Amino acid sequence: MNAVSNEITGGQLITDFKVVVADAEALLMATASQGGEKLAVVRAKAEESLRVAKARMAQAQAALMVKTKEAAQATDVYVHANPWQAIGVAAGFGLAVGWILGRR
Repeated sequence: MNAVSNEITGGQLITDFKVVVADAEALLMATASQGGEKLAVVRAKAEESLRVAKARMAQAQAALMVKTKEAAQATDVYVHANPWQAIGVAAGFGLAVGWILGRR
């Protein structure tokens, strides 16, 4: 799973999104002035870009789910091993949030 998370970065997702948007704009411009074979080529390119972006987003979502589950399991283990420390941290966090909200 590290290979997936190393291959997919926020920058790559943004780049893929920009490519999809550019292809969609090209498709709109092509449909406004022309039709036929050129339109089919632009449409195919836009569909391929969208397919690639969706696949990368699905991989990123799967990697995020794995990391989230690992973090939840690590937290569960820590809380079971150190219950009083966990209670102290939770109480401190609750106190800080209450103090911040009370100042509003």
